[in-house]
Amino acid sequence: MNRNTVIRGMMAVVLTLPLAACAAQNSAIPSASSSASSSASANVTATKPAHWSYSGDTGPAKWTTLDPQYAACANGTEQSPIDIELSQLKVDKELGKFETNYKPTAFTLMNNGHTIQANDASGSNTITLDGKVYTLVQLHFHKPSENQINDKTFDMEMHLVHKNSEGKLAVLGVLIKSGSENKQLAEMFSKLPKEETKEDLKLDQVIDLNALLPQDKKAFRYKGSLTTPPCSEGVDWTVLEEPIELSEKQIQAFGAIFSDNHRPVQPLNGRTVVTQ
Repeated sequence: MNRNTVIRGMMAVVLTLPLAACAAQNSAIPSASSSASSSASANVTATKPAHWSYSGDTGPAKWTTLDPQYAACANGTEQSPIDIELSQLKVDKELGKFETNYKPTAFTLMNNGHTIQANDASGSNTITLDGKVYTLVQLHFHKPSENQINDKTFDMEMHLVHKNSEGKLAVLGVLIKSGSENKQLAEMFSKLPKEETKEDLKLDQVIDLNALLPQDKKAFRYKGSLTTPPCSEGVDWTVLEEPIELSEKQIQAFGAIFSDNHRPVQPLNGRTVVTQ
């Protein structure tokens, strides 16, 4: 082997390493909910995480036993979801503003084996928390709701997962109750992929998130975690008080694929839920 051949081989190895690192980092973005540091953006690993589910020997009570990477699911002190007790809220008029900046967007749809997820590659949808901007990455659903209000569980919950320039996550939780058909989600819920998908499905119609969210943006905020393994903490949670509606038919369509994909509520451990 001549000297030029050796040099070319060494260069190929060097160029491959950062590409592999980028792929590993991208795979750390959560598929089902809601990531930060203990940040999910730092959760880069060379080994494939263990399979987990919502029931049986791989269900929430067993997550921490499945893989050392899931230790926070049992040992974390700021875990999500939670029960939001209205009598225990702290009202803070000086709390930084929560603002949404959403535009009608073309999402793509996938079934990741744990939920139905709609991905946003536009980079044009953001929220602002305490002056920091977070860009929407994806939204997905849980049945029944994961967060509760005064011990009340809702029919479903939508999580909009956002990420800022530092890699930290902010999740907007939107509670869902049975009612009228949701026009903004009509196409999506008529095309829910029943099996795990290898490629995203394109939706023909854009989704207007401003029309999807409730008009009343009163929100509850707390420090929490992913609600799926590895249960990484450092996630800023904002849960809207007013629920949106899906028809019973739409809820049943999701339930036919995922009858129960929620994590039970976790201890507050002295945390305070704040509102304005």
